[in-house]
Amino acid sequence: MNHDVIINVHSVIPVSRINGPGKRMVVFFQGCRNKCAGCFNPETHPFIRIAEYHPGTIFTKFYRPGIEGLTVSGGDPFYQRRGLLQLLRSAREDYGLSTVVYTGFEYEMLAASTICRTIFSYTDVLIDGRFDETKIEPTMLARGSTNQRLHFLSNRYTEKDLVMPGKIELIVGPEGTITQTGFSKVA
Repeated sequence: MNHDVIINVHSVIPVSRINGPGKRMVVFFQGCRNKCAGCFNPETHPFIRIAEYHPGTIFTKFYRPGIEGLTVSGGDPFYQRRGLLQLLRSAREDYGLSTVVYTGFEYEMLAASTICRTIFSYTDVLIDGRFDETKIEPTMLARGSTNQRLHFLSNRYTEKDLVMPGKIELIVGPEGTITQTGFSKVA
């Protein structure tokens, strides 16, 4: 494990059921320049230090046995490519997890980069494109707007696996804190 890579993380949800197939750990990276109107996670946009972790430390601190995969969102994880690569590699090689990655960049642009092509080799599903609040996804498909594309980069999943049991998930923590996640907002 390469411990010289640090990821600036906004937050981690150890177990979620609506951010990809099955039970998943969700890591939200900090920092995004897209600033899509109506974004679900505007607090992840500023490039400010929130919580810095080595990729392996994220698993040590937040991994729960029984999860199927890792979902990475943000912010945009492709602003921290070296960290994203290490995180996905560890998910697959050390924990046997599937991987889903959300980005506001488009696949074709990212594919021009050598490191992004390597990232893709550790990604099962890439959901690309900026969120467009005029094209809200009307179905339970795991994306915010219909212009966002699903790229199946392995044969592990199909589109039917990305149909979620809900649009919003509320998670009540042991101290009574409530975390909201998903593809819409309660308030």
